[in-house]
Amino acid sequence: MDDNQGACHCDMSLGFVITLQTAPQVCFSEGRFMLGKVADAIDALNEWIGNKVAWLSLAMAVVMFLTVILRYVFDMGWIWMQESVVYMHGILFMVAAGFTLKHEQHVRIDIIYDRLSQRKKAVINLLGTFLFLLPTCFATFYYAYPYVSDSWAVFEGSMEAGGIPGVFLLKTAILIFPILVGLQGLAKGLRAILTLTNSDETPTTP
Repeated sequence: MDDNQGACHCDMSLGFVITLQTAPQVCFSEGRFMLGKVADAIDALNEWIGNKVAWLSLAMAVVMFLTVILRYVFDMGWIWMQESVVYMHGILFMVAAGFTLKHEQHVRIDIIYDRLSQRKKAVINLLGTFLFLLPTCFATFYYAYPYVSDSWAVFEGSMEAGGIPGVFLLKTAILIFPILVGLQGLAKGLRAILTLTNSDETPTTP
């Protein structure tokens, strides 16, 4: 019995040591998995929104064409129709900004970025996201909120007779802009962390 108890005790001790050694690796892997899932969810959100909002570009072109034809051919026109172009343009620009960032189609002056390795690009993306992008998004939301809130308080509408009574809704896009761009920036930052913590890309020394 003593020998069996000793062997059992040794097995338990060995299992405990192995668990202590593997626990950090398991937690690290689980953490990377969760970061990836969060980034994927943000990407999916902005992709869905961008694909839907993109149709406004077609609608905007059609409405503008009809506005010109009605005005110069039939001498007809409506204020709400003209203002709808402004609404669609503003919503397209503001709401699809996160989608644009996801596909890296935003304006960027690139001098050395494309020549860098993936890990160095990840460092730049990480620093740029948390030092510049996210603070800018926060400041935009913070300072725009009172402006949008005041518009909602009076349900601000068009100052033109026959205009769209929904200026307060259009101004809401100002708040949606930093939220979606900030989320997409967070996704880029998380992917940068995943790149930097990827052991497969870490140089090894003999």
